[in-house]
Amino acid sequence: MAAPLVLVLVVAVTVRAALFRSSLAEFISERVEVVSPLSSWKRVVEGLSLLDLGVSPYSGAVFHETPLIIYLFHFLIDYAELVFMITDALTAIALYFAIQDFNKVVFKKQKLLLELDQYAPDVAELIRTPMEMRYIPLKVALLQCFPQCYFSCLSDIPVSVPTHLVCPRTPLSPPAAVHTCENEEQSLLDLFLGVCHDVCGKPSGNHLPLLLPSQLLGFHPRSLWLYINVFFYTIPLAIKLKEHPIFFMFIQIAVIAIFKSYPTVGDVALYMAFFPVWNHLYRFLRNIFVLTCIIIVCSLLFPVLWHLWIYAGSANSNFFYAITLTFNVGQILLISDYFYAFLRREYYLTHGLYLTAKDGTEAMLVLK
Repeated sequence: MAAPLVLVLVVAVTVRAALFRSSLAEFISERVEVVSPLSSWKRVVEGLSLLDLGVSPYSGAVFHETPLIIYLFHFLIDYAELVFMITDALTAIALYFAIQDFNKVVFKKQKLLLELDQYAPDVAELIRTPMEMRYIPLKVALLQCFPQCYFSCLSDIPVSVPTHLVCPRTPLSPPAAVHTCENEEQSLLDLFLGVCHDVCGKPSGNHLPLLLPSQLLGFHPRSLWLYINVFFYTIPLAIKLKEHPIFFMFIQIAVIAIFKSYPTVGDVALYMAFFPVWNHLYRFLRNIFVLTCIIIVCSLLFPVLWHLWIYAGSANSNFFYAITLTFNVGQILLISDYFYAFLRREYYLTHGLYLTAKDGTEAMLVLK
């Protein structure tokens, strides 16, 4: 499988290098759907200029990145495009090997449960096979590289930066801790999560005292509530998914992307890249067609309503706010659908695929 992965990376880097030199890059770098005040490359350049002049980048309301980022790009400013492409390529490689390692763990656990007769006798069609799981890591790497990720990379933002360096990291600690505790050997996924957490900085790190509350929260009036809202889901999910830390991590990344103050396509693309990992849940999804249509239509209406508000003047901010709200509602329902499908499959595995009521009729499974 190394050859297909190399091919995907070569094509992705080649196309991005060509698009970097096109006029499309400048156009995308101005799009509000791609760039936010928390991840704008122009604001990073402004912070570097202030630093060179001996002025603290945090003295104003422009720069919002961590000191690690500003000092890193102080030395790599001339190679920024190359750094962004390498960062996304390394992220795709890390996800490829992490999912590959995860599939091995899933298959071994499934085999053990089958030997112990923990599964119902009529769930053979729900059992995952190595052939079914073979191409999942490559699909994840492919989705990481294409196509929404192009927009983030062309706007001078690697996809791995918006989600991991701007979002709260603490909600990702419980799934990483649970996964570490249930495996004696440190897996590649643990390493991937640990590197992301260490690069971001620990909550008691040196960079927090340098940031004002407005800079931490991105000037959004509901940012504090939204960030706190992310933590509301952590404990219930940790209890419910204590035996499934990777799915727990997937849900947490999606929740963080949904409730961020300034969500962008890079945040959405990261958690959607994990969809192939849960392809065995497709048969249990209830509203996938409707939710897919909602997300596609909202994505098409984003630039339209932005143009009507900012340039044409025939609409106001409520139009754009309504479409962002609809888009987030669609994401919430989509993730809820995946969560329901996951719990439903787990129930079928232990209780049987064809449930019957006491009177012999077909039973209906209801999530409470």
